[in-house]
Amino acid sequence: MKSVTKLSLLTLFAVLTLTSCSTDSIDDKTDTIELSLVSLEAKEIEIEILELINDYRLSLGLNTLEDMSVVKSVAYSHTDYMVDNNVVSHDNFYTRSNYLKANAGAKKVSENVAYGYSTAQTVVKAWIKSDGHRGTIEGDFTNFDVSAEKNENGRWYFTNIFIKK
Repeated sequence: MKSVTKLSLLTLFAVLTLTSCSTDSIDDKTDTIELSLVSLEAKEIEIEILELINDYRLSLGLNTLEDMSVVKSVAYSHTDYMVDNNVVSHDNFYTRSNYLKANAGAKKVSENVAYGYSTAQTVVKAWIKSDGHRGTIEGDFTNFDVSAEKNENGRWYFTNIFIKK
């Protein structure tokens, strides 16, 4: 019984801390938030995440994705929102999607978010183990970028955005 309870709790934790969102998967709606975009230097963990995802895509015979500063800035705005609100979510996804369509030439936008993983390897491995997240990682995209930020307790939050130009 203990192992069943532990498994149930682990499954619930994974569901609560990993989510994937795509413009193909949600009804269109308008968000009420404005983006404040910034220019950011990539952190080591972010570079590793991008490399691991591209290595995974290459292992499947898929194209590698190019990083893009505007995508990184949009990802950062959401990661910062999640840290500030202590929530893992896709809140305001359509604001991000519409911004990238208008300013980065995106035809399609998708994102993966996560919380609490301590390394690039663990977050990417968790995304790959999840059907929805893996679908985004393996999707028909051209560009991507990621933001990883720590909260005041030192726990990481992640937003990984993918676009097709």
